Amino acid sequence: MDQQQLDGFIGRYVGMWHEPDALRRSESVRELWADDAENRSRRFAIRGLDAIVARVARAHDEWVAAKGFVFRPLGNTDSLGNVVKFFWEMVPRNGGPREALGLDIFVLAEDGRIRALYQFSEPLPA
Repeated sequence: MDQQQLDGFIGRYVGMWHEPDALRRSESVRELWADDAENRSRRFAIRGLDAIVARVARAHDEWVAAKGFVFRPLGNTDSLGNVVKFFWEMVPRNGGPREALGLDIFVLAEDGRIRALYQFSEPLPA
């Protein structure tokens, strides 16, 4: 994946979390994720598009809609074959200190959609 493709992929991925319209958000999930995709973190392990649509909706409702946060790439995204590394931060939409920091590791299917996503929360710098 060249840098332009990688930037486009990450832009669509971040946009998915911010999409206020539930139908468009669901369509974004279905465009970005493989049918049998999985999403894992220390707190959960889910599989399948319906579960991922529900997870993205919950995160949007809690962090973006209710609490006014946005997710931003930190600019050090890279890929190696079908694996993508993506660091992100969650910050208040209207400015303020970073509230969360994370690393997402994507394993992409042959068609470029997300086959697996492994999410890691990173400690905030002191």
